[in-house]
Amino acid sequence: MNSTGPLHGYRIVEFAGKGPGPLCGMLLGDMGAEVIRIERPVERGASQASEEALDLVNRNRRSVVLDLRQPRARTAALRIAASADGLIEGFRPGVMERLGLGPDECLSANPRLVYGRVTGWGQTGPLAARAGHDINYLGLTGALHAIGPPDGAPVPPLNLVADYGGGAMYLAFGLVCGLLEAKQSGMGQVIDVAMTDAVSNLMTPIHGLHGAGWWKDRRAANLLDGGAPFYGVHETRDGGYMAVGPIEPAFFAAFIRRLGLSEDEFADRMNPANWPSHALPIRAAFRQKTRAEWEEVFAGSDACVTPVLSLSEAPSHPHNRARGTFAELDGLVQPAVAPRFSRTPGTLRSAPPKHGADGRAVLEEVGYAPEEIDRILQPV
Repeated sequence: MNSTGPLHGYRIVEFAGKGPGPLCGMLLGDMGAEVIRIERPVERGASQASEEALDLVNRNRRSVVLDLRQPRARTAALRIAASADGLIEGFRPGVMERLGLGPDECLSANPRLVYGRVTGWGQTGPLAARAGHDINYLGLTGALHAIGPPDGAPVPPLNLVADYGGGAMYLAFGLVCGLLEAKQSGMGQVIDVAMTDAVSNLMTPIHGLHGAGWWKDRRAANLLDGGAPFYGVHETRDGGYMAVGPIEPAFFAAFIRRLGLSEDEFADRMNPANWPSHALPIRAAFRQKTRAEWEEVFAGSDACVTPVLSLSEAPSHPHNRARGTFAELDGLVQPAVAPRFSRTPGTLRSAPPKHGADGRAVLEEVGYAPEEIDRILQPV
């Protein structure tokens, strides 16, 4: 698999899991790293084969199937890790140690290895061994409490914030930082990413506002959480929605002018006490036209108003098409590589591999003879 990108030449071994680990592997693979995904043997079937093809997050990978319950397979996994620059694992604390693939063993085999671990609660602390999901980690950080309507329950923001914004992104950032440091020192280390830590870190600006007394600790009562009528979502005549965000005076003036209202109606608009009354004419105005009509009204303006597109609509938007924000590979439309590099761009090189497709080749690369590979890969 030909590779380009700023991480070309780096090898990452990923122990297959769910959530943040796979997306981190995709990000590194998109940037040119060679990512070898060690997967568990599973019962094969037509439905699973079709699911693999649709699991877009596993693109730009090589796949090796190893039954880590078997000593030979664990030894092979350790040898692959010894050939790598970085490692991704997302199991509960202690699982990799029990397999003989923990940091001590892997760093002993490869002192330059950057060993990346991502969990919800972290490797230490009273909750470290407990199960959880994105929504639980958000609940513990204050982030979930801050999202949702004023008169209803908190709303989970998909699993974008803890799993992906916190887990995958911080793991990718940590691994790249570790790789840079290892290049200087010649020494690897362990990266402990807890999604609770990462989401709390993402919330630093909000904590700053709260500490200064500028952020109320309740939903939809603040500038950026839907409390302000000029920063939120408004329904159109046809049941569509427009996203509105003209915070600055000049942008707000353009917004009100195109909405057909007068700025005189919105005196002292930054005062939260005025937001409920200011919201009424804005909502009423948006209900007078369809989403498509409002798109035309706000086209070419700095009013900071855009349509709320569905997942199926987003790839077709003119801006997304012009930038190539979405790409097609093997007939599947998917988000393209991001971010963009002027000289060493990442690429969408290969679709998700078939389960175990590269096992023999990878084991040959780390020094196994054909007969040894047969014994390692044979079903138990």
